[in-house]
Amino acid sequence: MRYADARSAIEFLRTAFGFEAAMVVEGEGGLIDHAQLVHETGMVMLGSARDDEFGRLVGGSASPFKASVYVVVDDVASHAEQARGAGAEIIMEPADEDYGGSNYTARDPEGNIWSFGSYDPWAG
Repeated sequence: MRYADARSAIEFLRTAFGFEAAMVVEGEGGLIDHAQLVHETGMVMLGSARDDEFGRLVGGSASPFKASVYVVVDDVASHAEQARGAGAEIIMEPADEDYGGSNYTARDPEGNIWSFGSYDPWAG
């Protein structure tokens, strides 16, 4: 998820819904590059809204849509080809990431954004 004020969103999610901040990576200018909040066996990942490549895919910082789904998969390249073969629009091709692992992003037939990657936030 992307938030205009990610720092306040983290505090809200903690106070209102009982999430705990497992990781918060601060970026330049007070932005939150990445945060992982856990609740029992679930996790949400979020950061500050910005007009980077991913932000533009979900509509930029002016868009009301700020969320996508991230799913951990073992073989990113094979998964992307399976998705492409089934009609998914691959909007970010599989790529290695600086933080480890690789991922790709696709759009489903109704326009929802899905990311699949080998980075597993539960792996510690």
